Amino acid sequence: MSRKIVRLTLDHLDTFALPCRSCVFWELDPVRRDRVEGDAACAAKDAWVSEVLREWGSCGRVALVDDVPVGFVVYAPEAYLPGAGGFPTAPVSPDAVLLTMAYVDPGMRGGGLGRMLVQGMARDLVQRGGIAAVEAFGDTAGRPGRHLLPVDFLSSVGFKTHRAHATTPRMRMDLRMALSWKDEVEAALERLVGVMRPAPKPKPITPAPKATRGA
Repeated sequence: MSRKIVRLTLDHLDTFALPCRSCVFWELDPVRRDRVEGDAACAAKDAWVSEVLREWGSCGRVALVDDVPVGFVVYAPEAYLPGAGGFPTAPVSPDAVLLTMAYVDPGMRGGGLGRMLVQGMARDLVQRGGIAAVEAFGDTAGRPGRHLLPVDFLSSVGFKTHRAHATTPRMRMDLRMALSWKDEVEAALERLVGVMRPAPKPKPITPAPKATRGA
C-alpha cells in the first residue's frame, strides 16, 4: 500500500467528503455565507481556492493511499479567511498562517496520515520562507460540526496553546521546531544506518612501480 502527500488542486475538491466540500465558514464573511448553500457553496469554495492558488500559492495538501485521496489539510494567511475574525482568541499572529481544515477518512485513521499531512504542510511553508508558524483555533471538547479542530489532535501533531481559552484556544506550531525535529529524526536514521551498515573492506595496497635507470 503506497502513501504519499501531494499539493491540493481544484481537481481534488470534488473528492472532499461532505460537509467539508460545501463548507465556506472560513472562506466567506457571515453575511455572504448566509446567502450561499448547496451547489452555490461548492462554487464559492472553488472560487476561493482558485484565488488563493493564483495570488498566494498552494493552500493545502492531500493524502493519497494507492493514488486514492483519503485526507486533506487546508491553510492560508488570515487575510484570505474572513471567517477567522469571530473567535475570542483572534486574531492570528502576523507571522503565521491559519490551518482551517484537517480530515482523514474514518477507515484510514490511526495510521499516521494526519501527522503526514501536517508535516507536508510544514515542509511547504518552510520552503517558502518568511513564515514562522502555523496556528489553528482548537475545540477543547472536540465537538463535530463546529468548524474547529480538536485540541487533542492539534497537540498530537505538534501544536501548543498560544492563547488560552476555555473552549476555543488558539494553538501554534513553530515551523523552526518542526524543521529541527525533522532534521533530528533524519540524523538519527543516518546514525542507525551507519551502525547497521557493514564496514567497508580495506582496499589492497598496490606497490609503486620501481624506477628504471636510463640507458
